[in-house]
Amino acid sequence: MTATDDVLREVGPRLRALRRKSGSTLAALAETTGISVSTLSRLESGQRKATLELLLPLAQAYRVPLDELVGAPPTGDPRVHPRPITAHGQLILPLSRNPGGAQAFKHIIAAGERQEPEPKTHEGYEWLYVLSGKLRLVLGEHDLVLPPGEAAEFDTRVPHWFGSAGGGPVEFLSIFDRQGARIHVRARPKSP
Repeated sequence: MTATDDVLREVGPRLRALRRKSGSTLAALAETTGISVSTLSRLESGQRKATLELLLPLAQAYRVPLDELVGAPPTGDPRVHPRPITAHGQLILPLSRNPGGAQAFKHIIAAGERQEPEPKTHEGYEWLYVLSGKLRLVLGEHDLVLPPGEAAEFDTRVPHWFGSAGGGPVEFLSIFDRQGARIHVRARPKSP
């Protein structure tokens, strides 16, 4: 018997306990999830092996994470231990571990770091939020100053550059997605 078999054997009793706790019947749960009464009964008794197609609607119906249904083990230490990167006059701290998808960073530009803008382009999409100081963002033909609390989002194929507006220290967060998927989309209704 494998560890997977042990985990799957415990799913049935968890499902039965959740259903009883919610005060639901098999018939009511079948109506909510689209899973037949007989399949639900066999899942709870352990006569039917749990599959993702069955567990997802049950997790939604009970409003619990999928991990709770299968008794997933803890994932360990959730902290990210960043290794600072120094580039373009900035200290950049990676805040996520997702090399293929969206990545989060904290950027710190020290006081006195004045540079001439050298806009660059690359594939992707970026979202940023200013924590402190005033960030100068050169984006295509725009030269913007973003104070604390302001955010920006843009396609990184547009020439862009970040720096301090006025030479003071600046801290900002950025989320970058190399595939170019929009991280944050906000549509405003047209004014009449």
